This record gives sequence, structure tokens and C-alpha cells, in this order.
Amino acid sequence: MKKALLVTTVSGFVPQFERNNVKLLQNLGYEIHYASNYHTPSYGNDNSRLDDMGIIRHQIDFVRSPYKLLDNWKAYCQLKDVMKQDKYDLVHCHTPMGGVLARLAAYKTHTAPVIYTAHGFHFYKGAPKKNWLFYYPVEKFLSRYTYQQICLNKEDFEIARKKFKAEYVDYIPGVGIDLEKFQNLAVDRESKIKELGLPKNKKILLSVGELIKRKNHETIIRAIAELQDPSLIYVICGHGELEEYLKELCKRLKVDDQIYFLGYRTDILEIYPIADLFIFPSWQEGLPVALLEAMASGLPAICSDIRGNRDLIQESSCLMKENTPEEYQYAIKKLLKSEETMKKLGKINKAAVNDFSQDKVKKIMLNIYKRADGK
Repeated sequence: MKKALLVTTVSGFVPQFERNNVKLLQNLGYEIHYASNYHTPSYGNDNSRLDDMGIIRHQIDFVRSPYKLLDNWKAYCQLKDVMKQDKYDLVHCHTPMGGVLARLAAYKTHTAPVIYTAHGFHFYKGAPKKNWLFYYPVEKFLSRYTYQQICLNKEDFEIARKKFKAEYVDYIPGVGIDLEKFQNLAVDRESKIKELGLPKNKKILLSVGELIKRKNHETIIRAIAELQDPSLIYVICGHGELEEYLKELCKRLKVDDQIYFLGYRTDILEIYPIADLFIFPSWQEGLPVALLEAMASGLPAICSDIRGNRDLIQESSCLMKENTPEEYQYAIKKLLKSEETMKKLGKINKAAVNDFSQDKVKKIMLNIYKRADGK
């Protein structure tokens, strides 16, 4: 049987984003192996979501930081051993360090073809210069060991197409949204609000994402403090290393009675419909699934004016150019005043996600895998 190796830094990545690709490869006759750090699952608290996927697991002691050289060398050696042992017919890698070490190990062990999906390069318009000085040369160098480069937003695609050396470079519209889940979803708003322990008769602002610096929840917390509007609450779904810091910040700013931390949610699709406005203030994204899901739920959204978000949001007034509390404060206040504008933006968003559907992504990925299968 043919064997395919998936590689990501954290083990929650595949069940969160790559289920469809696993099924495509299995339908093409591949046995799926997954190399990752199972001690850092992310997108959940354990690895139980992998149990039903028919995947063979390999523990690799990945770290996220490129600067921990000894740890990365250890992970590289472990990955080489896995590739030598099982003789893979295809490697598909994701995440920055997973992509770096997998391509180096595949080159060293003569394992090919290698597919690398960039879920958002660390270099982009507006990125710090150090990102361009460090990450850009690394990606450009590694592109010579890449059979297939996949990009999820148009800015990354243009860079890879013009500057890199991968044999094939393709753009796909994200990881694919299953629109049927949203069309057939019925949620009783009052019951869900009660279940979540949220107060009744409030305007609900919602953000979804890990509690890490890149997701920038602090900016919205500060905007809520500046608004001084007791008629609204801010709900954050996600967990991460900044949880205690953000909760302390809420206390210092005296908005802890308006901010609700719901943690990582398996019922997130039932939470979007109870919200009035989605807020996505990230500093960096590839093509954000949370924003796509909010749009598919028919929510109006305001977000940072960054790569990825710009691929999705059509209304320029909903893109915050400076990404400051003052901008969000003004935008929130303005939108909440007009139910008509909110409904209009929600309809625009819901229509826009058709271009990012699961069916469209599946067709592109199947062609990519078939091409690699014949390599």
C-alpha cells in the first residue's frame, strides 16, 4: 500500500483543518501517517479527535520557535528516522517549523514528492523587517526542495509564484467551509445564551481564536473599556497562554463583568448564531477559518486590514487599517446603531463564502494529489 506522511508542529492541526485531505488521500489508496508533537495538541486539550481518522501516529518533539536550535535538530533527526523507516510515497507538510524540518528531512532521505501548504507566510506586506530578513530567505531556499507549494491567500500566492522555485505553485481558497452545516443549523438563541451562562438582553460581540499575542484580543478588551456601554458584552472562544493576563487586564480596566472567556469550544457553530457582531483583530493570518465561519453564519464582521482578511471582507469600512482600540470603538458604536447596516453586511458576508466552499477546495486538492500521485 502507498504511504503518505502528514507533518505539522502541533497535533491538533490535522483534525482541525485537514480531515478532508486525509479522506482524499485515503480514497486514492494511501495509508496515512502523521508526524507531530502529540504533547502539544492545540485546538483542543487532547488528541482524541484523531481516534476515528485511521491515522498512524509518530511522536516528533517539535517546538514552534526556530531559534531553539538543539530542539529543532532533535526533531529533524527524529523525522529523518521516521522517513527512513517507512519509505513514504508522498509528504504533505504544514505549519512553519513542520514545513522547514519536513522538507530538509525529505531531501536528506530522498523522500518525494513533498507538498507544503503555507497557511500564512511570516513575511507579508506590513510585517516587521526582521521577518523578511529571516523567514523570506529560508522559504525561498526551501522552495527548491518543494514539489508542490500551496498558498491560501492571494498575497502569498503571488510571492511564491514569482519568487520561489517549487515545481508547482497553486492557490486554493482556504481549507474549505462545509456550507451545509450552516444551512441546516437551528439554534434557539435564548436557550444557548442561558446554557453558556451569558446575561440576557445584551448585544453580543464575538471573537474566536487562541489566546495568544497574534490574535490581539487585548485591543478589543481596551476598546470595550473605552466604549463604556453596559448594553454589550464581549465573548471570546479559545484558550492559550495569555488567558490569565487577559483576565487580569479586564479586572484592571473594570470590564470583567462584560468580558466572557468560554475557552476552546466544540460547539462553536452554535455560538456564531447568537452573536450580533463578529470581531477579528489578528495581527497576522493566512486565510482565517474563524472569520469564514462567522461569515457563513451571516454575521457582520469588523477585522484588521491584513492579508487573508482582505481576501474575505469586501466592505472597506469593516477593515481596521491601524488595528487600534480607538478604531474598533468607533466601528462598533457605528455598526450597533444601525440594524439595517448590520443585516446588509451579514448578507454580503454569507454570499461571499460561496467562493471558499469545501466542495471547491476538494476539487482543487484532488487534482493536486493526483498529479503528485503520478510523480
